[in-house]
Amino acid sequence: MTILIGKWMQGVSQPYPGLWFEFKEDGTFRAEYDAMGIVSGGTYTVTENQIDMDQTEHTFGLVGKFRGIFAVEGDLLKMAVASGSEQPRPTDLSEARLYDKVSG
Repeated sequence: MTILIGKWMQGVSQPYPGLWFEFKEDGTFRAEYDAMGIVSGGTYTVTENQIDMDQTEHTFGLVGKFRGIFAVEGDLLKMAVASGSEQPRPTDLSEARLYDKVSG
C-alpha cells in the first residue's frame, strides 16, 4: 500500500486534467476535480496490483465499492478503475488514466 501513499494528479493530456487522488497511510483516500466541483472520499485496500476503493462520499452520490488495477512507475501512476460501483475489475491497464505524483 505504501507505493500509493501521496497525491496524484491527471495531467493536461488526460480526460480529466486536474483530477487528483490522495492516498493516505491510514487507508483513506480523497479525490477532487475542481472543474466540476466534485469531491469524493472513502477507504481503500491494496493487494498486489489491485485496488478496492469503498467510496463513501461523492458530490453526485456515486458511492460504493470501485475495483481497479494499477502500476506505479517512478512518479507515474497508471490506474484503471471500473466505471461504476460493484462493476467488474478491469483486467489490464489499456484504459488506465495517468496520474503524476505531486506530493507525498
